[in-house]
Amino acid sequence: MFTMKDVNETNRMIEENKLDIRTITMGISLRDCGHPDTKVFCQNIYDKITRTAEKLVKTGEDIEAEYGIPIINKRISVTPIAIAAESCHTDSYVAVAQALDAAAKEVGVNFIGGFTALVQKGYTNGDRILIRSIPEALAVTERVCSSVNLGSTKAGINMDCVREMGEIIKLTAERTKDRDALGCAKLVVFANVPEDNPFMAGAFHGVGEPEVTIHVGVSGPGVVKRALEDVRGKDFSAVAETIKRTAFKITRVGQLVAQEASRRLGYPFGIIDLSLAPTPAVGDSVAHILEEMGLESCGAPGTTAALALLNDAVKKGGLMASSHVGGLSGAFIPVSEDAGMIAAIERGSLTLEKLEAMTCVCSVGLDMIAIPGDTSAATISAIIADEAAIGMINNKTTAVRVIPVPGKKVGDNVEFGGLLGYSPIIPVSKFKSDDFIARGGRIPAPVRSLTN
Repeated sequence: MFTMKDVNETNRMIEENKLDIRTITMGISLRDCGHPDTKVFCQNIYDKITRTAEKLVKTGEDIEAEYGIPIINKRISVTPIAIAAESCHTDSYVAVAQALDAAAKEVGVNFIGGFTALVQKGYTNGDRILIRSIPEALAVTERVCSSVNLGSTKAGINMDCVREMGEIIKLTAERTKDRDALGCAKLVVFANVPEDNPFMAGAFHGVGEPEVTIHVGVSGPGVVKRALEDVRGKDFSAVAETIKRTAFKITRVGQLVAQEASRRLGYPFGIIDLSLAPTPAVGDSVAHILEEMGLESCGAPGTTAALALLNDAVKKGGLMASSHVGGLSGAFIPVSEDAGMIAAIERGSLTLEKLEAMTCVCSVGLDMIAIPGDTSAATISAIIADEAAIGMINNKTTAVRVIPVPGKKVGDNVEFGGLLGYSPIIPVSKFKSDDFIARGGRIPAPVRSLTN
C-alpha cells in the first residue's frame, strides 16, 4: 500500500534528483529472417522490426505522460547480425546495417543495437564479415550500435580478435573523423557480455531470449547522491543501507514502467537493469556519489573501495525490488557522460590507470573515453586485452569503448553532444605493446571456469 509520503518522495526523486527511466528496449529475434539473397534478408528484417516495434515509441510516451516518469530513450536490440545474416551470400553486412538504421528511423527509436559478433572462442564466416563491416557500417548509419564479445571466463580471450579490434576502432575513427570519431562511441568490445542488456552501445537480443521481450534500464545517480547527504559523517554500514534502500525504490519505479509497457505492447517483460547511468547534466553523476562518501575528488585513494560499496549496495537493493534484475545492473563510469568524472580528469585526480582499477568493481569497464588520435592500434588492443582479462578472471562483464579522436591530443576537448557529452583527451601510456599483441592465438580460460 502506497502512502502519500511514498508518492511525494517519488515525485521529489523525479523533479529534483533526476530520476528517470533511461530506456525501454524491445528485444526482437531475427532468426526467422535469414535468406541467401541479402536484399531479401534486409527487407525481411526491416519488415519484422517495423511491424513488431510499431507502437514502442508511442507506448513509452503514453506511459511517461500518464505516470509523470521521464523515459529518456526508446530502443531496439536484435539478434546478433553475425548470426542472423550468416546465410546471406555476401562479403559485407553494410547493407544490413543500413536496413537496421532505416527500420529504427521508421519506428522512431533512438538507437538499435545488435550489429554484433560473439567470437570469444573463435570466428565463423559471418563473424569475420561483420567485424570487417563495422567501420563503414557505423560511418553510413545514424542509429546503429555495434558490439563484439571476444572473451569470457569459460572460453578465455580470443587474442586474434583483440588485435583486430584495435585496428577496427582506428578505422572507425578515421571513417568518422569529420564527427570527432563518433562511430567509436557506438562500438563496444566486451568480455562476458550479457544477452539481456538494454543499454547501448552493447545491447543485442541473445539467442536464449524469447521471440520479443521488453527490458527496462533505470537510472538515478542524483537520487543516490541526495540520499547520502542525509547520512554525512555516519559509518559505511549506514552508507550501504541508505544506498540499498534507495536502489530498492528506484527499481520499483522501473518495475512499474516495465510491467505497464509489457502489458500495453503485448510482449513479455524481460529484466530490469538497475544501472546508475550518469548524464553530463549537473546533479546526475556517479563521481559525485563517490565524493559524497568523503573523497576530495573521484580518483583519489579510496575511490575503488567506494565504488565497490556502491555497486554492491545497488545490486542488493535492486534484487529485493524485482525478481528479474539483469543486464549490467550496478554503477557505470562512462567518462564523457558524467560531469563529475570530467571534472576529476580536468583537475588531475582521475587517470586511465585509475579508471582501469575501478572497472574491477563496477558494472562494465572503460567507457566513453577519448584518447589521442595518434594512439596506435596495438596500444588500443592492449587496453582491450587488459579489460578482457579483468572480466575473465573475475567472472564479470567488462568492456572497452575508447575513442581515438583524429587530430586531437592531450589537452584538447571533444564534444559528442546529447547524452554522450564531452570529454578531455586522456593520456595513454607511451610504452608499446606491439610484440605482445602480435602473438595472437588464445589466452586460455582460468581455473575458475571449471565449475561443472
